[in-house]
Amino acid sequence: MLLIYTQKVTPRISYIFKHICLRILGIDIAFTSGIEEFIAHQGPKISYGKKPMGNELFFQSHGLLEQQGIEATDITVKKWDDTFGFFAVSNISSLPFDIFSASFYMITRYEEYLPHVKDELGRFMASESLAYKEGFLQQPIVDIWAYKFKEQLLEAFPKMEFPEKKIVIHPVIEASQTFAYKQKGLFRTVVGYLGSFFRAKFRDIILRTQVILGFKRDPLDTFKWMVNKSTRSNFKLTVFFMLGDALSFNESMNTHRQKFKMLIKYVSDYKEVGLMFSFNALGNYEMLKDEKRRMQEITNRSLTSSMNSEYLVNLPDLYRYLVELEVKRDFTMVFRDTVGFRAGTCTPFLFYDLDYEIKTPLIIHPSAMTTLAFNKKYASDIDKTVSTMLKAVDNVNGTFTMIFSNKDFSALDNQKVWRKIFSEKLQEYAQ
Repeated sequence: MLLIYTQKVTPRISYIFKHICLRILGIDIAFTSGIEEFIAHQGPKISYGKKPMGNELFFQSHGLLEQQGIEATDITVKKWDDTFGFFAVSNISSLPFDIFSASFYMITRYEEYLPHVKDELGRFMASESLAYKEGFLQQPIVDIWAYKFKEQLLEAFPKMEFPEKKIVIHPVIEASQTFAYKQKGLFRTVVGYLGSFFRAKFRDIILRTQVILGFKRDPLDTFKWMVNKSTRSNFKLTVFFMLGDALSFNESMNTHRQKFKMLIKYVSDYKEVGLMFSFNALGNYEMLKDEKRRMQEITNRSLTSSMNSEYLVNLPDLYRYLVELEVKRDFTMVFRDTVGFRAGTCTPFLFYDLDYEIKTPLIIHPSAMTTLAFNKKYASDIDKTVSTMLKAVDNVNGTFTMIFSNKDFSALDNQKVWRKIFSEKLQEYAQ
């Protein structure tokens, strides 16, 4: 056990030290504000504050973890070996930066509480983030800092033991549009036929007819393939279905139909099924509650995992709704069209409500990327980028989560790059 001395154990200090020590490094910790207890402790110990007490292993505080509320602050990012750092401290500290304050800033999404420019759907854009502006978005920088902290601990306490960890692979599937032609209802089917006719897409008309008559499988119905591949693999998988209305009329479907419910039940027999909350429900607690209730009635299980339509995370209100709904895990912490770690970490973390200064039970699962971030890229570029991100997560023994869509595995996709990454590349790391 590592004993940490600090003058006052604030909620912020407790939160971030537990994330770095317990969740990332896997070691137990305890806090003390008593000098006598700290001096008497025979095991590994450190102090965190403005000044050291003596010759102990000391990490200087920048001050963010002793504050309350949200204040805009000027941040200077500097190169640090193969990574970057900010919140620089004096040379009496064992590390040149206060990695605990910096980590808190990143994973609480402190910058998303500050004034910023949003996109047309109200999302926080990657271009607004510190990580994007300073060039470390594709590094799980909080985990990298944690391992620099570990090096200091081992140098001071060579007999200190850390558990062996390895990378966890946990892809997720966004299935907001489960079918291209099936289960659309008469009105949407007629509109689809007319749209294809006026755009002279006669192949679409033929394929739609073949699917409706049962001669061909719907091109977006890739669920059996996904289930078969994942059951033979060593990684986790969560598939998210949407029960509310999609923003696009063409993508919407009647989710009350029995065949749609049977599809969800089929997938839930083999893998975890989550709920993608519809865009219109994201600001309405009662709609969120109703969609959760409907999903639980279909699966006959408690809903544990959710994702938000269009990858909208409106902090902190939306996460407060999820806490109230007793959803355990959220998978929306990602930039829709930019590769990188939005929260600076590849390790799941608890949502910290900065307004109330409390740690909540909601676990945020950060994703490294969505397949939408690779619009119009060559297969070789996609493969190279995914490999780079996998290696970055593997280096810190983190959790690699990537968001696919059932559309990515469609027979209409001539590239087949996503099938190969899902069934082969991820499996290589999941051994």
